[in-house]
Amino acid sequence: MSDVKLDDIVSLCKRRGFIYQGSEIYGGLAGTWDYGPLGVALKRNIQNLWWKAFVEERDDMYGVDAAILMNKKVWEASGHTETFNDPAVECGNCGTRFREDHVDYTKPCPVCGKKDTYRQAYQFNLMFKTHVGAVTTDENLSYLRPETAQGMFTNYKNVLDSFYPDLPFGLAQQGKAFRNEISPRDFVFRSREFEQMEVEYFVNPNNWEEAFEKWRGDIHEFLKNLGLPEEKVHELEVPEEDRAHYSKRTIDFEFDYPHGKAELLGLAYRTNFDLMNIQNATGKGMEYRPKDGSDPFVPHVIEPSFGVERSLMAVLTAAYSEDEQNGEKRSYLKLPAHLAPVKVMVSPLLKNKPELVEKAREVYKMLKKEFGAVMWDDNGNIGKRYRRQDEIGTPYCVTIDFDTLEDNTVTVRNRDTTDQDRTPVDNLNALLNV
Repeated sequence: MSDVKLDDIVSLCKRRGFIYQGSEIYGGLAGTWDYGPLGVALKRNIQNLWWKAFVEERDDMYGVDAAILMNKKVWEASGHTETFNDPAVECGNCGTRFREDHVDYTKPCPVCGKKDTYRQAYQFNLMFKTHVGAVTTDENLSYLRPETAQGMFTNYKNVLDSFYPDLPFGLAQQGKAFRNEISPRDFVFRSREFEQMEVEYFVNPNNWEEAFEKWRGDIHEFLKNLGLPEEKVHELEVPEEDRAHYSKRTIDFEFDYPHGKAELLGLAYRTNFDLMNIQNATGKGMEYRPKDGSDPFVPHVIEPSFGVERSLMAVLTAAYSEDEQNGEKRSYLKLPAHLAPVKVMVSPLLKNKPELVEKAREVYKMLKKEFGAVMWDDNGNIGKRYRRQDEIGTPYCVTIDFDTLEDNTVTVRNRDTTDQDRTPVDNLNALLNV
């Protein structure tokens, strides 16, 4: 378990505009979260880093963006309508539902405090139902997708026909997924609406182990780039009885979150389960025909599956730091500079001195053009501004003072060390190029 307290993360996220409770002004909606300006920026930086690492920097990857609503036959063929269930238990006194694996039958209900009130467990399907069109019948039944994977499997043949890629190759997708969780919990760790970053990597079945190990190493490298300490990342080889029905091998990558060690992402060997399901259900061939003329076969699949929210929560947990400055406790986010929502803050020493404000605006515009994510802050004294920027993880603060007007140098403050150095304005772009 991390030394960081979950309440500290939640409080900071609300206070500084990272994450808010969904529909909060109306009393909220359990399991939903809204992202504020800084949360959107951090989430996008994580997603962009993932896309760059696993799509743009590779020659064997193809991006797709499939529809959230899909033909219900997709979920019938994949087995979701029959097997995408969690065992649920209901308290007979207050009616609260819990996942059975979260219930201690020897203890009272955590909501109403009554003992011996749990009813018999039952299977609860996690998919959100909806209907397409104006008529509500079984014919136009659909679901909000519970995963992004099936959108890639249903487009495998389209990409194959359009690009005829060499094997192995992968399809990558980032997007929303929805699960009607029985008991969402632990902030954004388990929620009912979330985003996934997934790859379906198609391989010759004779080479799956080599591809699996390569992805294993690539994942560790990506987690380092997220700023996650190696000692807080753990691998769990999932035993057969605990694996998903489609998997022949799964490694769960776990992280030390504030609420304990829990799954951050998964790496699964799905065999040809999904493509064969599609072939059997539609009658359309899913075979890959090698360019060397050898016998066609249905590829097998390696699936690295990342959750955006779980990645973001791990990043915040790893970055949250406390120290003492000038006899006062300081909390700050030691984010990698490439993930920080704000790269640089620019500030005039005094906001009531027009000459300082004018020069600060000039520097601000110059840095804004170079870095984009630059913040202007002239509220309160300079010490309070620094503390605010520390809390949101801004790596550098640039202050324009009266010396700037004389020699065109500014003060650059480092978030992690709090050191302050003078540098010419003309050197800022190179110095801050993070």
